[in-house]
Amino acid sequence: MNIEQIKFDENGLVPAIVQDAKTKEVLTLAYMNKESLKLSLESGETWFYSRSRQELWHKGATSGNTQKIVEMKADCDSDAIVVLVTPEGPACHTGSVSCFGEGGSVKVEGDTPVSSAETPSADFLLELEKLIGDRKAAMPEGSYTTYLFDKGVDKILKKVGEEAAEVIIAAKNRSYEELKWESADLLYHLLVLLQEQELPFQRVLDALKERHR
Repeated sequence: MNIEQIKFDENGLVPAIVQDAKTKEVLTLAYMNKESLKLSLESGETWFYSRSRQELWHKGATSGNTQKIVEMKADCDSDAIVVLVTPEGPACHTGSVSCFGEGGSVKVEGDTPVSSAETPSADFLLELEKLIGDRKAAMPEGSYTTYLFDKGVDKILKKVGEEAAEVIIAAKNRSYEELKWESADLLYHLLVLLQEQELPFQRVLDALKERHR
């Protein structure tokens, strides 16, 4: 791949669709700038650029869930990249194989979108809480959740603070997509904190219901 032929947007970024080279499952959508693209090509592992933190990040640098690059190719307009990888562990920070693996898909029938799962609700958050609790008990190697619990409450608090700041930045930027993903990150890390503090999420829901009354 010739970096000079890539058409970066006005912010110097290009979307990178990461796909499992063997199963062809889409793992995540991230962004690269010229430097992270160069590092990816040179190292053979994925590097991205965080729009919210405005810094480079190496996938798996902290969790160990790196992605070995098999092939990289640009689309016909050279303004998007597909990265075929061999993943070393889950792609999503929640511990899921893919960032698109939770919450169900949506099928469009006529003009009406029909969800393949129930509308996300407190039930899903309770399921996620249980998964986080299971990870805390088993501490599986290579899991980002394991990494957080292993580092302790100070690391978890730092992540909650960082994600809260990123939500604020996304909102200030009026970025719907960015706000959506950063809010999801914040909720996940908040659930990790509640699990570390042994405060059931149901108690938080009960408090909200009480305030509503």
